[in-house]
Amino acid sequence: MTALRISCGYATDRGLRRELNEDAFLVMDPIFAVADGMGGHEAGEVASRECINTLSTAPALSGGNRHATAVELQQALELADLRIRRLTDSKAGTTVSGVVLVEERHVPYWLVFNVGDSRTYRLSEGIFEQVSVDHSEVQEMVEAGYISAREALVHPRRNVVTRALGTGTDAAADYWMMPVVDGDRFLICSDGLTGEVADEQIEAVLRSVRDPQDAVDQLVQAALRSGGRDNITVLIVDAFTGANSSDVDGLQAEVLPGGPPRGAVVGGSAADAPTTGPSQQR
Repeated sequence: MTALRISCGYATDRGLRRELNEDAFLVMDPIFAVADGMGGHEAGEVASRECINTLSTAPALSGGNRHATAVELQQALELADLRIRRLTDSKAGTTVSGVVLVEERHVPYWLVFNVGDSRTYRLSEGIFEQVSVDHSEVQEMVEAGYISAREALVHPRRNVVTRALGTGTDAAADYWMMPVVDGDRFLICSDGLTGEVADEQIEAVLRSVRDPQDAVDQLVQAALRSGGRDNITVLIVDAFTGANSSDVDGLQAEVLPGGPPRGAVVGGSAADAPTTGPSQQR
């Protein structure tokens, strides 16, 4: 586990049609996550921010600790759900998807988690796949055979989620555990990307662009060129072991007084510029 090195790229953009950016994200070894708030003007921002703040301050997930368990992650998500309901009177919610580095019997694993329709993809040993499964009405229609996956992209109910933290009757997360493989690449994103850019194009970028920040930037620009109808948040996490390892990008969250963790980037006003990862801070 100590030989494992992580390299990241990340960006969030308000998009071309939304007044506010209600996405939030967390880049903090060992947890990487995207939350997409919903619930009306500014309420969604409150929900996504509270989700990220709760995850970033959970003792089991902070301080570079890679020994968290699925139970501890579940407890943190349940606490986030409770806090959002108290803050917004259950009138706002957020999706959240991401991955946590955990350890079982001294062997590193990825623990992928998801609530709602933000997504986590994996490119590993030449295989590209969507790990998370959307909690949405159109996903249920696809699974029932009523519509195709391509039809789901343009269906009028495509933005209706069936699970969320902070609102509704179902806030349960799904989990997937998988071993860490040298060269793993994870993409975590809000539906502002997947609603504009097809999986085939996403896969092509992940396969062809080696630098994670360059790949993130290309995906955000692709979503903007396709219409940018929603907030767009994209994280890419690369993992290397042994001789192929590289240093962590210095992404360690630190809680600041009166504000979010340094590793968490949240949406702001219409005047805010896009927030990007370290390779653009030149």
